[in-house]
Order: sequence, then C-alpha cells, then structure tokens
Amino acid sequence: MEGDPLKMKQFVLSKLGEVPDTAKAAIGITPLESIIATPLRFRHPWELLWGNISKGNVCVAGDALHPMTPDIGQGGCAALEDGVLLVRCLAEALRKEPSGETQEKEEENEYKRIKKGLEKYARERRWRSFDLICTAYMVGFIEQSNGKVTSFLREIFGWIHVWVAPEK
Repeated sequence: MEGDPLKMKQFVLSKLGEVPDTAKAAIGITPLESIIATPLRFRHPWELLWGNISKGNVCVAGDALHPMTPDIGQGGCAALEDGVLLVRCLAEALRKEPSGETQEKEEENEYKRIKKGLEKYARERRWRSFDLICTAYMVGFIEQSNGKVTSFLREIFGWIHVWVAPEK
C-alpha cells in the first residue's frame, strides 16, 4: 500500500469515522502526487548520549533531538518541553546587563552566554530525550511483537490495565 497513493488515500478516508466533514474533504481533495509514505525508522539513541546536542550557538530540538515512534504519544509534548526549557536557559544566560565594553566585546560576551545557555539546555534534555526514545521503541516492540512470551505478557498487562484503570 505504501507505494500506491490512491490506496493510501482510500485507507485513510475509510478510517476517519466521525471526523468532521471539512477534515474529510481536505483529505479528499489532496492531490495523489502530494501523498508520500515514509516508513518509521529507529535511530539509535547512543549518538544522543555521546554526540553534540549543541555546538557554539546552535542546538537541536524537537524531532531532530528525539525522533521517536508514536507509540507513547509524547512527540509533541517533548517538543513543547524543549521549547520551554530552551527559552528558560537562554533567558537565564542573557539576563546579565551589558558591561559597557566595546560593541565587539559585547557581542563576544553575548555569544559566550548563548553558548553556555545552550550547553545547559543540552545537559538537561539529554537523558529525558534518551528515555523517551528508548521507551517509545520498547513499547512499539512489545505492541508489534508476535512472539509467544511477549504476546502473553502484552495480553496480561492489557487486562491489568483494564482492571486498574477502567473506562468511565
């Protein structure tokens, strides 16, 4: 189905259920050449632990920092966390008053403060991002596994979840 935009469009439209007609219409009028499928891929989080999240006055955030499968539904939330923490770290770094030095020296000091703020952001996001990537991978692995033991455990935990947190 991934190589056939018409089949993908029909599949999506068949799964929309009670979605408002305006949303269905938007998908319905989407040109077939605009429909693209890209498989989800797992990026090992090791580079997150040992690689650069920030370099100089540049850093990564959002999906570039923590690409993950949608199995735990945290992608958007993690991006918001990134934004809040990034702003907080930069605000703290730039809060200092200008020292009255030359323009060139002021710019150099500002660059250093931005760099320090981004390094703080990187330190604080590294392990949270690592945790999210690994958790999403493990949940996806368990959900999609066909092994007997994993399938058994998935069913048991499913029943426990229903028993502990019943729908209202």
